[in-house]
Amino acid sequence: MFAFIHKKKKTITFTAGFLLALALVLNFTGHYDLRQLVLILATIIAGIPIAIKAFQALMMKAFSIEMLVTIAIIGALFIGEYVESAVVTFLFLFGDYLEVRTLEKTRSSLKSLVDIAPQEATIIRDGITVTVPVERVIRGDRVLIRTGGKVPVDGKIITGHALLNEAAITGESVSASKKTGDKVFGSTVMDSGYIEIIAEKVGDDTTFAKIIELVEEAQESKSKTEKFLNKFANIYTPAVVVLSFVVYALTRDLHLAITFLVIACPGALIIGAPVSSVAGIGNGAKNGVLVKGGEVMDRFSKVDTLVFDKTGTLTKGKPEVTDIKVFHSYKEQELLRLVAQAETVSEHHLGQTIVKRAKTRNMALDQEPEQVEVIKGNGLAASVEGKVLVIGNRKLMKAKNITISAVAEAYAVEREKAGNTAIFAAADGIVEGIFSIADQIREDAAPALAQMRKNGIKKIVMLTGDNQHTAELVAETLGLDEFHAELLPEDKVAFVKKLKQQGHVVAMAGDGVNDVPAIATADIGLAMGEGGTDISMETADVVLMADKLMQFSHAYSLSKATIRNMKQNTFFAVGIVAVLLAGVLMGSIHLASGMFIHEASVLIVTLNAMRLMSFNRKKTEAEKPLEPVNVRV
Repeated sequence: MFAFIHKKKKTITFTAGFLLALALVLNFTGHYDLRQLVLILATIIAGIPIAIKAFQALMMKAFSIEMLVTIAIIGALFIGEYVESAVVTFLFLFGDYLEVRTLEKTRSSLKSLVDIAPQEATIIRDGITVTVPVERVIRGDRVLIRTGGKVPVDGKIITGHALLNEAAITGESVSASKKTGDKVFGSTVMDSGYIEIIAEKVGDDTTFAKIIELVEEAQESKSKTEKFLNKFANIYTPAVVVLSFVVYALTRDLHLAITFLVIACPGALIIGAPVSSVAGIGNGAKNGVLVKGGEVMDRFSKVDTLVFDKTGTLTKGKPEVTDIKVFHSYKEQELLRLVAQAETVSEHHLGQTIVKRAKTRNMALDQEPEQVEVIKGNGLAASVEGKVLVIGNRKLMKAKNITISAVAEAYAVEREKAGNTAIFAAADGIVEGIFSIADQIREDAAPALAQMRKNGIKKIVMLTGDNQHTAELVAETLGLDEFHAELLPEDKVAFVKKLKQQGHVVAMAGDGVNDVPAIATADIGLAMGEGGTDISMETADVVLMADKLMQFSHAYSLSKATIRNMKQNTFFAVGIVAVLLAGVLMGSIHLASGMFIHEASVLIVTLNAMRLMSFNRKKTEAEKPLEPVNVRV
């Protein structure tokens, strides 16, 4: 019965509205008795769903707004104020209807995400091409996608070339060129081309499915302001009932007491903060930024210090071998093959860069290295073809008692000052060569950092495991306040803790497994989604799906705008209640007019929150020109 009435709430609302209009016509035509009957009928019809919600809340030991309105309706009927009882019930239901509609719009970003999820996939099984529901695709399936089609799962391209619109994942509408070996994400759309992929993540494991899950969880979570307002309402609402009795006891005016009861409803106060939070999180999702909840948004808005990892965060994370220098008996090709063979077991991006260089030269890397020892943050040692290889930085050479000659040291320093990372390769205790690996600074790094400084960031720090010279070059180029090089993951954690102890509110941005401890330690952890690891995305509070630092700037501006919007709604709601109560006590505001103003205030705070849905960083940047940044290249 209760569920049926809830489903028919819209019909009930408009039926009550029709009866009110009919009562107005009957009043003009002189049918006063029939008018009274219609008004009572409108009150009962519209009052039933309100009374049911009040009863349900009471069963859960909660004193809701519906309870206040129900008491007021019964009181109005008792004293014969049928016009006001009918108007109050209709306005309350109609305000609830408008509130639901506008809230649905604030959640439209999530609905639009769900709507674009693919339903079918074309796969090759046992040499036969078949179309199956997307939930029946399994890991390892060979999936075909043609022009205009949607990528059904996450995978790697094994043949073909295409232009993909990845807006569903990254928030960027510009098509990305994809070729053999590149990764693709489920729910992206192929603008042109033809590709075949091997399914790697399917069902709820796809990046798109995780985005939907994260946004749903985020929109359900509450900020500190929302939690406070909920606690406040639990005290405020019964207090209003008590005050209404006090008003009646002092004035002996039941009409005034009932009016006081209705007007004091904290509707706009309760709805103002949640709708701002939902709209802000929805805007982030639409722009490729996942903010994991209202409380995260609140903390993010207070950040004054940014800490960045270098590789994959401030730089593109696509390093390349720029030079291989050999010093003794080994030839370049032979040393590259041996080192790449050892690095096949490494997960570090620099090691994989060497492996990639070997593969581009069509080297066979099919021999498994033996006695592998990975030294976190420094490199590795392994046995390949009977030779003991030690590959890594200076710290590793020193730890393994391997002497770096003056010639090798001078060459390494020269390459580092030019912006390269120098990887020492020793065989049987002798440094046989140095691999120079370079990465590029992201094009949007300088403007994004400058924009965030304008929005309130006071300090920007870079922490990296890379060498001092390369770190200094990046820091000078981007105009950072501080940089610290040759750090291990635990060193990054210690530095973040130190900043927090000094009173800074810290956001830490990184993309790799080695950044996860520092991301978890910071007040706000931020991960680069597209190129980042799953664990860094899961640990982080904010995820940038397009790996663009301008998204970071947008997220930071958005957090400030969301909290500002939340405060606007709260102050407005409190102000309206104060004005209404004063008007009631002065006799200038009555039950129906007061309820109209009350419901209008709920709608106003909701519409104010909806402005966040169109909040756009590009517009903000156009209005606030960036100051020039001194960049040395």
